[in-house]
Amino acid sequence: MPESDSRPAAFDLRDEPFEPEVLSSVLAFEGAVWDVRDDRVRYGDGEIRRQYVAHTGAVAILALDDDGRVLLIQQYRHPIRHRDWELPAGLLDVEGEAPVEAAQRELAEEADLVAAHWEPLVSSWTTPGGNDEMIHVFLATGLSSAPSAHAREDEEADIRVEWVPLSDAVDAVLAGRMRNGILGIGVLAAAQRRRIGG
Repeated sequence: MPESDSRPAAFDLRDEPFEPEVLSSVLAFEGAVWDVRDDRVRYGDGEIRRQYVAHTGAVAILALDDDGRVLLIQQYRHPIRHRDWELPAGLLDVEGEAPVEAAQRELAEEADLVAAHWEPLVSSWTTPGGNDEMIHVFLATGLSSAPSAHAREDEEADIRVEWVPLSDAVDAVLAGRMRNGILGIGVLAAAQRRRIGG
């Protein structure tokens, strides 16, 4: 019998902290938004070298209206040369700002909305082999218009906004028509929460 089949039913699956000795950590590139670090790490009987993006962290918002529709935004993303569908999101780049406060700010800035109710939905390391970004996705409900519209520029100037039934968003993610990772995690987590009555 495989080991996974013999574990007790209450087996607690979770990521485990592990901190090998960092022999050196060099700022390889200082960017306008985030940096690239070059680390040498003692690992097992040897040494490994890893370069990664040192990220501020981020938040995203799964805004769900009273009709079960999720707010999606579409904007141009240069690295992938696509206008992909996303959740409203932004960086944790304001000192001392709690993640939920950043989410509230981003929802107002990107969608001109405020929400009466906020709760954590899911958190995820976006690309743990290449950066240390943790993104916190919040469920926002009780939505209404923000007191004023936010001025937008660059890629945000032509954001497209759509309200989509949550089930349609799940279908599009699973069919590979929408491939943004945070969008996928968010809509699947929200659908599961609704399915179990949360």
